Amino acid sequence: MKLKIFLFSISMFLVANIGFAQKKNAAKNIIRDNVSISKYHDIEELQNMQKGELLDLYIERIDVLVKILPYIAFTTKPGVTMEDLGIPNNSDNRKALDSEFESTDDYLKNSTEFQKKMLPYSDTTNLISGILFFEETLKSLHEYGQYH
Repeated sequence: MKLKIFLFSISMFLVANIGFAQKKNAAKNIIRDNVSISKYHDIEELQNMQKGELLDLYIERIDVLVKILPYIAFTTKPGVTMEDLGIPNNSDNRKALDSEFESTDDYLKNSTEFQKKMLPYSDTTNLISGILFFEETLKSLHEYGQYH
């Protein structure tokens, strides 16, 4: 009986390892899945918001743009993998993309810290204009994706 339990445990361990190994080598998305905004706003909505809410929207839109713009030569939508684009799914390419994501995350972390310190001093009207500009840019990226 103990032998059966032992063999069953070993086989489950091996199956779990195979599953993790395959996931590790899976083709990576060029644009991460969590890159989107929840809602587009109009000027009236933004004018009725508190400055703190505007700051959060402004920072969120910068985050999304920074995670999409460098890759528009490939795609403008999350979920497209390296393999979908004909990029070999090898260790070097996965490491390069991981390194790029790490650099982007570091930049956004530093940028967000700066924005949280400095943006409260900005004019509310300028924040609203910036948010609207960023949202129009994001909308145009969706249209850009339709041309290829």
